[in-house]
Amino acid sequence: MAYELVVIGTSWGGLHALRKVLSGLPAGFDLPVVVVQHRHRDSDHLLVSLLQDHTPLRVCEVEDKSELAPGDVYVAPAEYHVLVEPGHLALSTEEPIRFSRPSIDVTFESAADAYGARTIGIVMTGANDDGARGLRRIADRGGAAIVQDPSTAESAVMPTAALRMVPEAKVAKVEEIGKLIARLQARQKAAKRPALASEPSRGKPAAGGDGAPPRETR
Repeated sequence: MAYELVVIGTSWGGLHALRKVLSGLPAGFDLPVVVVQHRHRDSDHLLVSLLQDHTPLRVCEVEDKSELAPGDVYVAPAEYHVLVEPGHLALSTEEPIRFSRPSIDVTFESAADAYGARTIGIVMTGANDDGARGLRRIADRGGAAIVQDPSTAESAVMPTAALRMVPEAKVAKVEEIGKLIARLQARQKAAKRPALASEPSRGKPAAGGDGAPPRETR
């Protein structure tokens, strides 16, 4: 089963970390990426432009019912939760979760419910434990869990909490995470090719009509 979605959660120190991750994704990367960064309303459009400068992928802010397109990066707007649904995103103004809106947990848990094992979840630098429960659900559904090495995070609280909740998660320095995501996707694509090649032909049967070798004519 191939991955179909990447979700990234970060908070304090997240701008630098997100730039590093997005710059590590190749131009041909074809999974949608949903970014949840805790921020103030005043920084809404600024974050999109600051990230766009560091990636060839298209960066945009999530709108209600935004369709998920391959290779696009979707940034959660301030003051809205982002819910992942099959093929698109929805916005919610429900109450903040543990003082956070957008909540990383809300996005991660909905991604796990919608995409299950086809999800890659990443928790990076931040000063609270948002994202830990959501990453746990992604891992429980068979998805890939990645956590920034806390020793390289501007604030180690969030990645440390995620590792406490998901100890089996892959740990990587922030500058390695983009390449790790691309490798995970490439590995699954490579594993899928032999399976497709080995499937029996569904074309017409041989000349015998019953699947037997054609008979000689004299």
